[in-house]
Amino acid sequence: MDTFEIAGLPLHPLIVHALVVLLPLTALALVLGTFVPAARRRLGVVTPVAALVVLALTPITVVAGESLMETVGLLPGVAEHADLGRMLLPWTIALFVVSAAQWAWHRFRPERSDPRRSDAVVTAVLAVLAVAVAVGSTVMVVLIGEAGARAVWG
Repeated sequence: MDTFEIAGLPLHPLIVHALVVLLPLTALALVLGTFVPAARRRLGVVTPVAALVVLALTPITVVAGESLMETVGLLPGVAEHADLGRMLLPWTIALFVVSAAQWAWHRFRPERSDPRRSDAVVTAVLAVLAVAVAVGSTVMVVLIGEAGARAVWG
């Protein structure tokens, strides 16, 4: 595999920063949209679009990381970082699916003067999923980043 580079620099450490910043911000937007209706209205489609960008960046970052790993060699710290990194994709898929579902639910649900019980159940399920995905994906990014920093600096 060829090394993925930009201007002679490995691509992985360059794009990983976008993912490290954008994923927690997207998770925060999802949680805010869950509990603050005014934030949900202001954010609108921005949250699912940001989650889609995070989802697209994840495999690119993993492939660039694997390319860099071939260059530096399979050191123990690098292997741990790579193993954790490969676990992020399901979380980013979930982040996108939940944020898109939440946006669609609140965007296209008919306003009723007498809300139905099913509306409350769907809203509650989306809230639980939003918090779980936001926390889980952010924790994964922290664990991956910490392992990567140890691989580089340890």
